[in-house]
Amino acid sequence: MIIKQIYTYNNYRNFNYLIGCENTREAIAVDPLAYELCLNEAKKSNLKIVSVINTHEHLDHTGGNEKIIQHTGAKLYAHYNAKNSIKGVDIGLKAGDKIKVGNTVSLDILDTPGHTMSHISLLSSGPEKSLFCGDTLFNAGVGNCHNGGNPLSLYNTFYNQLIKLDKKTKIYPGHDYLITNLQFTLSLEPDNKSAYDLLQKCKMEDFSTSFISCLETELKVNVFFRLKERSILESLKNKNLLSASESPQEVFLALRELRNEW
Repeated sequence: MIIKQIYTYNNYRNFNYLIGCENTREAIAVDPLAYELCLNEAKKSNLKIVSVINTHEHLDHTGGNEKIIQHTGAKLYAHYNAKNSIKGVDIGLKAGDKIKVGNTVSLDILDTPGHTMSHISLLSSGPEKSLFCGDTLFNAGVGNCHNGGNPLSLYNTFYNQLIKLDKKTKIYPGHDYLITNLQFTLSLEPDNKSAYDLLQKCKMEDFSTSFISCLETELKVNVFFRLKERSILESLKNKNLLSASESPQEVFLALRELRNEW
């Protein structure tokens, strides 16, 4: 499987992706906002885009659809409930569906609500697992729930689905917010050496926009996976954001609320 991570250099710090078959050279474009960059990368890599997949309906993920499709004739896939909010969806996707490209790429569709309620993630089912997770899971963080989302649904996505994935699963998010997310983790858990060391590496030029995380790393540096850490609990209590119950759900929701203003 060929994976091309394309950083868009826009104010939203989007990542776009091409996922290709090394045999047939057919490819999927995931959330191809920067359509010119995607088309140029496909040409450079000798890939033919045959499908466009949107993880969710926000314009910074769908805005390049029309141009990509005009140039390639690709079919458009999205969550089955997003057909009314994404123009021109050809095929609606639901949990348990599979997308195949060429003869080497097979992607399982996960229904991952929270950032929006019509959000999918793509999980490669080959020997090297990869998760294309849109704005659900970021490197060291999570998506917000401002525009059509729900924090409780996001919690359930994390703890009913994502945390159960193979720890070696590589993470391909929709944006680069790595530095800010690590700073948020350290503001609550200042002795987190893994987060501190990773933040120091981010001082290297272009590190955050080329870094590929995995679930094993996220469990160490992403505060939203660390709901039982004593220093995090105490930090939230000091801010009057946590009751005595300390339930994981309550901690997650408190962290999401705090991150909204951070």
